[in-house]
Amino acid sequence: MTTNVLILCTHNSARSVLSEGMLNHWAQKLGKDVRAYSAGSAPSGRINPFALEALNNAGVDTRDYRSKSRDEFTQAGAPQMRVVITVCDSAAAEMCPLWPGSPVKMHWGYADPSNAEGDEAKRKTFELTRQAIAYRMLQLLALPLESMGNAELQQALIQIAKC
Repeated sequence: MTTNVLILCTHNSARSVLSEGMLNHWAQKLGKDVRAYSAGSAPSGRINPFALEALNNAGVDTRDYRSKSRDEFTQAGAPQMRVVITVCDSAAAEMCPLWPGSPVKMHWGYADPSNAEGDEAKRKTFELTRQAIAYRMLQLLALPLESMGNAELQQALIQIAKC
């Protein structure tokens, strides 16, 4: 059974998109039955072009990516999430909806790479953020997700957050 992971950030334009891209990229490469989705509480309606550039440079196909609301994942027929991860502090502080299936919730914060000044600094910061996210996503994929209970998974995600 597929392990669905929802990654949230306020605007769904940078960090959550980088996370979705890297988790799906590595899951496919490693043959893991994991599917990532990203969304925002107040989606911007566009994805930061530096996020798309960083993902494309890493070999991630982003042609179907779009900024979307987390509300899409609370609707009937939406995939049931096993894990919900927030990647920005403002999203972590918001009241989250009740997710069907009571997924494990975790916060893995990253500084906003779009705050860098100038195009070259943004490119570098987005790439470094992408790499940091990819490292955690690889650790997530190394877990025996299909055999872990929620409490065990929660503890493993806490340990990954410390790295």
